[in-house]
Amino acid sequence: MTIPKTEIYFATRKTASAHVYITKGQGRVRINNVPVEMIPQETAREVILAPLEITGDLRDKIDISVRVRGGGYMGQASAIATGITRALIGWTKSKKEPKEHPFPKSTRDDLRKRISDFDKYLVSGDARQKEPKKFGGPGARRRKQKSYR
Repeated sequence: MTIPKTEIYFATRKTASAHVYITKGQGRVRINNVPVEMIPQETAREVILAPLEITGDLRDKIDISVRVRGGGYMGQASAIATGITRALIGWTKSKKEPKEHPFPKSTRDDLRKRISDFDKYLVSGDARQKEPKKFGGPGARRRKQKSYR
């Protein structure tokens, strides 16, 4: 019996971090070893499943397992969605063993194009993030103000 090859991808959002494991399978999605259908927050579930809805019927050929921690439930959902997108993009790139891949090359190219058309920020990370503090710039301490007394 051969063990299916697992690939790991990583994503963060705010203080949440997600590790996504993707393998060939039957279409199961598990978050912290719990099926995604059992997540109580419906909005978080919709955010998590958005990248998988783009794949269409190809979703039934892969298993996704996610370990997520930190942050609130929406931060975790966004981190999971970004991780799943990165996993799908990375997993569809050309492989050394194309016989083991469940998708043909034309299907992989089409999937990559559909994901990038859906949301370019999911692929490369959010460009709208807060800019880091500059060295030598204004700090948090209070400045001395003029007194008009």
